[in-house]
Amino acid sequence: MNKENFNPEIDYQAEQFKSGFNLKTVIAALFIGFIMLPGSIYLGLITGGGMGGAAQWVTLILFVEIAKRSFIKLSRQETYIIYVLAASLVAPGLVLGAASLVLQGGAFSEKIWQQYLVQSTYAKSFGLTKLIPHWVVPPAGSEALIKRTFLNRAWLIPIILLIGHNILYRLNYFGLGYVLFRVTSDTEKLKFPMAAVAAEGATALAETSEKKETWRWRTFSIGAMIGVIFGAIYIVIPTLTGLIAAKPLMLLPIPWVDFTAAIGAFLPTAMLGFFTDLTFIFTGFVLPFWVVMGIFIGAIVGKVILSPILHHYTNIFHTWQPGMSVIPTNVANTMDFWISVTIGAGIVVGLIGIWKVIMATRSKSKKGKGERKQTLPAGRGDVPIWLALLIWFVSTSVYIIICHILVPKFPLSLFILFGFVLTPFLSYISARMFGITGVASGVSFPMVREGTFILSGYKGADIWFAPVPYFNHGVRTQQFKQLELTKTRFTSWYKAEFMALAVMLFCSFLFWQIIWRMGPIPSSTYPYIQKLWPMSATFQCLWATSTVKGGAAWMLEALKLKYIIGGSISGFALYALLLLTHSPIAIFYGVIGGIAIFPHQAIPMFLGALLGRFFFAKRIGKENWKKYSPILLAGYACGMGLIGMFSIAIALIAKTVFQLVF
Repeated sequence: MNKENFNPEIDYQAEQFKSGFNLKTVIAALFIGFIMLPGSIYLGLITGGGMGGAAQWVTLILFVEIAKRSFIKLSRQETYIIYVLAASLVAPGLVLGAASLVLQGGAFSEKIWQQYLVQSTYAKSFGLTKLIPHWVVPPAGSEALIKRTFLNRAWLIPIILLIGHNILYRLNYFGLGYVLFRVTSDTEKLKFPMAAVAAEGATALAETSEKKETWRWRTFSIGAMIGVIFGAIYIVIPTLTGLIAAKPLMLLPIPWVDFTAAIGAFLPTAMLGFFTDLTFIFTGFVLPFWVVMGIFIGAIVGKVILSPILHHYTNIFHTWQPGMSVIPTNVANTMDFWISVTIGAGIVVGLIGIWKVIMATRSKSKKGKGERKQTLPAGRGDVPIWLALLIWFVSTSVYIIICHILVPKFPLSLFILFGFVLTPFLSYISARMFGITGVASGVSFPMVREGTFILSGYKGADIWFAPVPYFNHGVRTQQFKQLELTKTRFTSWYKAEFMALAVMLFCSFLFWQIIWRMGPIPSSTYPYIQKLWPMSATFQCLWATSTVKGGAAWMLEALKLKYIIGGSISGFALYALLLLTHSPIAIFYGVIGGIAIFPHQAIPMFLGALLGRFFFAKRIGKENWKKYSPILLAGYACGMGLIGMFSIAIALIAKTVFQLVF
């Protein structure tokens, strides 16, 4: 790559919007469901990452190659809808409750988690085992759990609720997500920097299906080869050695290298380490430089410098003990301090966002009546705002009715508060973060939900497992933006999502049933979840028992008003300082996201940002690098997926043959 041969003609901006949903995309959905989904499940259990974007690019590559050999062209719209289908089909399961988990493998991954929770020693020690309602999961000791099967009558009600939840959830985010897109993209004109990753990747593959070897395809191929080489070390070796040895061989520790316990003697309460997955470095290439700087400052100053200082001069971090690794340190520090600060800082983001919308609206109103009317792109697939709001209102209302039936003693007014006040507020904050920074890491206000349950006065554990309509639909605005960038009609996405839902529900049920029957989940076969699920189980047990009569009040004690107010004041002060010094405001949003994550994530992102800005951008040109980097990230995800599918296929076959023989 160099300045001389770079010629990025973006001539598709003037193209008309087209539909991308047809028979080709239906075939793609079936392929993803029956081939990619089991790989996503297995990879998620081992590394925690699943196939995710890799499945999307692997599927696109395959279909592009088949299309070329069949003399069929795939349009940009078709390639992007296939990309969306892959995302929907292998998306993480929607976890209800307070586990804060990301589970790969579709809807039924949630039930796999819940069967673990109800049978875990953590639930037993907290007295939660008998309190988990049977409309969530069959009781511990039931035949369905002992035999590890979904084909039992005890699963009937939980599965019906699961299916209903997935249908309502899509209606909910289509309605509210579209409204937020109109506000943040059409009205506020936010840039959505990460939206170009999928748009440019789909464009590159659409071009190669027409047998054009453009700069996009060459860049995509470079990223893919890096993914293949690194994936051979990071995924293939641990997966294949795990078949013949009691402990898999890992040349690189999965998921991170952790120095937290080692530095505890001279930096008590500090967390330090780095993720070994190159994805974070590539993400640092793509995100705006000052956003990454903010993330690095927030994570390092907060978790490595400020925490030890506060520990030395105050008694804030009284739970931490010497020798703790990153996970118990994070649990202790979060409960003692950072949970409240994160809530306070997130409130600042929301209030600033609301203020900006008000100011933008006033500014537009001063331009005169003739300019107030917003002109929408022709053929984009827009619907009236009132219709989108109606879809969101009806789906939210149904959620509230279901929750009231399942948990009749919980105040109905609070269900209404979650559905009609907190969900749009949270989603708007997240949408603005995506529009400005490309990510919305950490700004999720999860403790508002949990704190409300505790302060409501309700006694019982049922509420923690109910499908309360408290969602973050901010990411949907970025998906609408990607549709716009690829000139794909919005109606194509609606059709594709509901078709993919049917395929996902069937395939998720089928393959989780097969993998669960092969052996207990978790177990030593799956190193990632065996390490992290106990932490999530501990948190969920703490939350769920906090509303049980005689239960522990640890979570209520963790939410400290003075730290929430302090976090808000600090956030406003930082924002004001950046304004007064004319510094990039993106730093502020980065810092807010950075205080909510591990330094392990921030450090490789920081390295990627430095490499991009001071090496690659200088070598090939700043503007050229901005166009290359999203496609490199897309290609890397594809390469990881290709090599990952190879190892996963061998592992599944080997385990099946082993069971047949013995």
